[in-house]
Amino acid sequence: MPTTRYSKYEPTLDDLDAAELMKLLQQRLLESGFGRNPWEPDPNYQPTLQDLYEAIAEALIQNDLIDQETLNQAMAAEHWLDSKLGEAVKELARRLEQEGYLRPEAGDPEQPGQGGVGQGEPGQVRFELTDKAIDFLGYRTLKEVLGAAGKASFGAHDTRFETTGVETSAAPKPYEFGDTLNLDISATLLSAAKHGFEDGRLELEYDDLMVVQSEYYSSAATVVLLDCSHSMILYGEDRFTPAKQVALALAHLIRTQYRGDSIQFALFHNSAEEIPLPKLATAQVGPYHTNTAEGLRLAQKLLKRQNKDMKQIVMITDGKPSAITLPGGRIYKNAYGLDPLVLGETLREVGNCRRQGIQINTFMLARDPELIAFVQRVSHMTRGKAYFTTPHTIGRYVLMDFQSRRTKLVN
Repeated sequence: MPTTRYSKYEPTLDDLDAAELMKLLQQRLLESGFGRNPWEPDPNYQPTLQDLYEAIAEALIQNDLIDQETLNQAMAAEHWLDSKLGEAVKELARRLEQEGYLRPEAGDPEQPGQGGVGQGEPGQVRFELTDKAIDFLGYRTLKEVLGAAGKASFGAHDTRFETTGVETSAAPKPYEFGDTLNLDISATLLSAAKHGFEDGRLELEYDDLMVVQSEYYSSAATVVLLDCSHSMILYGEDRFTPAKQVALALAHLIRTQYRGDSIQFALFHNSAEEIPLPKLATAQVGPYHTNTAEGLRLAQKLLKRQNKDMKQIVMITDGKPSAITLPGGRIYKNAYGLDPLVLGETLREVGNCRRQGIQINTFMLARDPELIAFVQRVSHMTRGKAYFTTPHTIGRYVLMDFQSRRTKLVN
């Protein structure tokens, strides 16, 4: 009689789908220069296919997805990309392209690599993450940070006010001029019945009208200001990559759960510039100072374009202001302490935010006493909040703060 023997199933690289591979690569795909040379950062660096191949190989080895024989063969080869490991890595990279997670960066058609991943010299061909990849990375970070810590209402921020609407959440109330005439039929008839019946008819008076109440929801416009000055990777830890991960998660949260909201991103360093979300993923730290005033000035311009009930700035930084832009465009810098000229210009922009009703919530990745004093002053001026956090916990603080919305504003 035939017998069947069962043994433990050993997964192969064919079982590794693109989403699982992206999960293994998420940290490397967002790194900000700390892993190369934190002492001489290159703000214009863009990852190449060689970087991608090395990241994939490292992920496979760290997760024990490569057998020792294949690894030994790669180490003995003159060029490891020509080995069995190299071919597997290039096949996985092609799979990421086919699944729509990345694409070779657009450029000169005569340059190698324009036909797809795997063509041209790996060290010369750059690639970019697609919207699908950005969304996936945001979802992964959001899931890891929040987990089951709570849920947010779709497309709305609760306020302390109640208004008439279509979703009942409180007791009915008498109709007042200006209310939406969303009648609570039962309560209205009950009120009218208290007058009794005349000639067998129920007489309905104006004061009998009862309307249902629902929570008042408001929309929010958010600008996330990310400090990409040199200190974000300089002191033994990468602070900028976690900040970028939080930005991706916040963008995913707003897109899926707060559909009436808007979010924009800006980098501030010697100056400041708006950056689209796909480009933010590969943004790098540079040899910069911290021009907080210019970042706040840009954030105000971005928020002016948004017609929202609430406007806020989420600022992630690890350093006190050390630069400002002078009227002629020249950058004045002073890295030592809070220069009175720098501090005065920065607080002037904070005051402008206050006058426009813009709240500034600051997430600090350092505990310099001068920085703490400055941030506390900013928070007091704009009725915002200040958080002392670390690269490991910043995601929880930013996302939970955004969802809790302790300070309630309404139009």
